[in-house]
Amino acid sequence: MNPKIELLAPGGDVDAIKAAIIAGADAVYCGLDTFNARNRASNISFEQLLGIIRLAHQYQCQIFLTLNIVILEREFKSLAKLLNRLVNTSLDGVIVQDIGMFYILKKHFPSLDIHASTQMTTHNVGQIPFLKKLGASRVNLSRELNLREITTMASAGREHNVLTEVFVHGSLCVAFSGLCYSTSASVGNSGNRGRCSQACREEYETTPSGNNFPLNIKDNSAFFDLPALIDAGVHSFKIEGRIKGASYVHTVVDSFRKQIDGLVNTGELTQDGERLYKVFNRDLTNAFLRGDLNQSMFIENPRDNSKEHAIKNYANDASNAISVVQIQQVEQSLNKEKDQISATVFDKIKYLNIDKLLLSLVFSGEAGQPLTVTVTTEPGTALSLSEQRNKNTFIVSSEQLLRPSEQAGIDKAAIEKRFKSLGNAEFDLTTLNIDDLASNVSIPFKALTGLKNEVASRLNNQQVIAEVTLPKLERCAKAGTSTAITAADQQEKRAKLSILICDQADLALAEVTDADIYFKLPDAYKRGCSKYVAFFQENPRLIPWFPAVLIGKDYDVALNILEQVKPELIVTNNTGIAYRAYQLGIKWIAGPFLNTTNSYALLAMQEEFNCSGAFISNEINNQQIKTIARPNNFKLLYSIYHPILLMASRQCFFQQSVGCEKPRIDNGCMLSCDKSTSITNLKGASFAIDKQKAGYPSIYNQDQFLNTEIIDDLASLFDGFMIDLTNIGAGDKELPDKPQLIKLFEQLLSGGSNRNSSDDSTVKETLNTMVPESTSIQYFNGL
Repeated sequence: MNPKIELLAPGGDVDAIKAAIIAGADAVYCGLDTFNARNRASNISFEQLLGIIRLAHQYQCQIFLTLNIVILEREFKSLAKLLNRLVNTSLDGVIVQDIGMFYILKKHFPSLDIHASTQMTTHNVGQIPFLKKLGASRVNLSRELNLREITTMASAGREHNVLTEVFVHGSLCVAFSGLCYSTSASVGNSGNRGRCSQACREEYETTPSGNNFPLNIKDNSAFFDLPALIDAGVHSFKIEGRIKGASYVHTVVDSFRKQIDGLVNTGELTQDGERLYKVFNRDLTNAFLRGDLNQSMFIENPRDNSKEHAIKNYANDASNAISVVQIQQVEQSLNKEKDQISATVFDKIKYLNIDKLLLSLVFSGEAGQPLTVTVTTEPGTALSLSEQRNKNTFIVSSEQLLRPSEQAGIDKAAIEKRFKSLGNAEFDLTTLNIDDLASNVSIPFKALTGLKNEVASRLNNQQVIAEVTLPKLERCAKAGTSTAITAADQQEKRAKLSILICDQADLALAEVTDADIYFKLPDAYKRGCSKYVAFFQENPRLIPWFPAVLIGKDYDVALNILEQVKPELIVTNNTGIAYRAYQLGIKWIAGPFLNTTNSYALLAMQEEFNCSGAFISNEINNQQIKTIARPNNFKLLYSIYHPILLMASRQCFFQQSVGCEKPRIDNGCMLSCDKSTSITNLKGASFAIDKQKAGYPSIYNQDQFLNTEIIDDLASLFDGFMIDLTNIGAGDKELPDKPQLIKLFEQLLSGGSNRNSSDDSTVKETLNTMVPESTSIQYFNGL
């Protein structure tokens, strides 16, 4: 049995972090009040973070900071300020989603250990070296993977010296993490910004199958699967729950700590897991791990299920129906247990102190001797005997000697000016004493500053790292135009139309347009499928478009298509495919589902992987797009017409909506099912459920995204605008005439002397008539 197993716990506030530490977590992940994906958690201040790091390290526990959201261009200045502070702490790692943040961490803040967030949707072996090249030392694997797939991923991790994490307990998202836009599309509450409004937990109008919470799935728990995960080679067992309280965190962490220790010591599982039902849960499932995606994963109760579990257990023990009085007794007993758990936890953590350390500086020295400073730190609030003894003293001396000075020597004011910055978020500078420093002595200010830096290094247990200022980004023109873009350049290099199709019947559209034509490849394939190799070889004009999720054999088939066809150019929404294209020297464009929102992400993809261009995320607005700086010889693209994906899932949406004769989703479902239906929430908003053959079950907004405003506003910024003609998400809606759509969009993009505002208005009115249910609200709301 491998004893090197990390138990990684959540910490949404100070008390929860303390509870995780005292319960035996090997590491805790937590977030500040900015740049993290749990806005609903209380989170912590920078000053509290420093105290938490100090406390955790006393218990041999590491602290990882979540910076796991997409970053907007205007935020990098404040982000750099934060990172400059973090590099001078003993923080153990940062958890990251944004590719641009990976870039600046690797390039400018290399001392910070980078962990790839679950928001990176890491699910195939090609993504491991991609993230490694970006600087990641560990990756969190998608929660949808089964044990066989996890084993393969962990093996790839070892091959590339990358550690792997797996969530072993806590809430499950029904959607692939990082690919859920359920509330972003309507009100700008993006899960990629930590503002998930949990549409999957909402109540909906009763579906034909009789469900009111058709998207609500049970909580994940691998409590009895730990031996299999250890055998799979997983390094870290991660618990979800940064919006949970201290009693929840302590109970779950302590339960897993005992289970892991018992397994390591005896080779057997020693805990029954019943304590996990005493705290918040939506019932528990390990169906993703087992690869058994059945209807039992769903539950009609999105709130705490602990009472229902207790009542069920009581009824089973009684072997008879139980009365209302007995139910009340069970509830009262459970509430009493919960209160006792909470009281016990808070009694344990009340002595854990994260207050600033008191800092005392005593200076001494005479002419001909070095300037010496005796540094003492001690807890600000000594609540326990161990803390009373936790006083630390060290002495630092200047390299240069003090010299006599006929003029005024160094005094307290000069010393305060140099050393007052040591009183910061971690230390409260309470004493600065120069009584033992001779008068009329001097030392160069440079030596005084050096002494201060040495004290700071000793206090920080590492060399002080100088502040980094991010260099100003160059704003490059479109390829082939001068930096000062003239009207003639705009006409010559105007944005070009491209179209996306997925049906071979739409190949005829090539006869009505010279636009670039992307062909969307499926999410799933029969094992060994090779028909698309011949298809692309026979249709060289088509540009392969790879989907966001390619798991297991589906990734293998997609990889074979890439390797056999070797197209001149591809678009990919999957970083595993991007990495292989880079290896093969194939030009690639980052698709819209790579969530590109800033210039640094563009630089990262270009410099690290020879990326040729990128679709800018449809989640950001006009002003947020304007600030993005194009790298040299790099194309910027944007989708102006497409179905609005809200979420995609490995789980079936039809079982809980219209019902399905199959009890579970399998590979046959993936390849052959092509159903569609809709669900309506209690506010009256309807959403289209759509399952294409060889595609993942998905939910779409009823409105199509149609943005013609950006053509007027930002056409000079973009090389191309795309329209999606795949019919995906359309359900039973009447489809607009595709050749006419192409003609209208080409008219809008044509430019030149023949174009006038009246013509544009007519075209836009026609488009709005052809696409009556449309919106461009994301372009105005942004993130």
